[in-house]
Amino acid sequence: MAAIGIMQAVGTMAAIASVVSFSPQAWKIIRTRDVKGLSSGMYALTVAAFALWMTYGLLRGDWALIVPNTLCLILSAFILMMILLPKSVRDNVSETLNDAITPEKTK
Repeated sequence: MAAIGIMQAVGTMAAIASVVSFSPQAWKIIRTRDVKGLSSGMYALTVAAFALWMTYGLLRGDWALIVPNTLCLILSAFILMMILLPKSVRDNVSETLNDAITPEKTK
């Protein structure tokens, strides 16, 4: 029984680490609007991998696979989209998201 608890804890930590690992890159793109040096090919492959893992989880009915892989799919697809968008559109998306995320300073 203790092995099941350890296995669930490891799985939970792995899921959290996977989801959180994309957040700094996404936030940096929103703040700086800079995607220089990011590989569209790598992110396209990452998006495909998370889509496949999510589908595998759906086929198995396994929420421990579905939830984190769906969140990682969304974050990695956002990064890929930002890499592929023209700079003017990327700037508009970044500005809109930054305004939505950053609380307005009171005057």
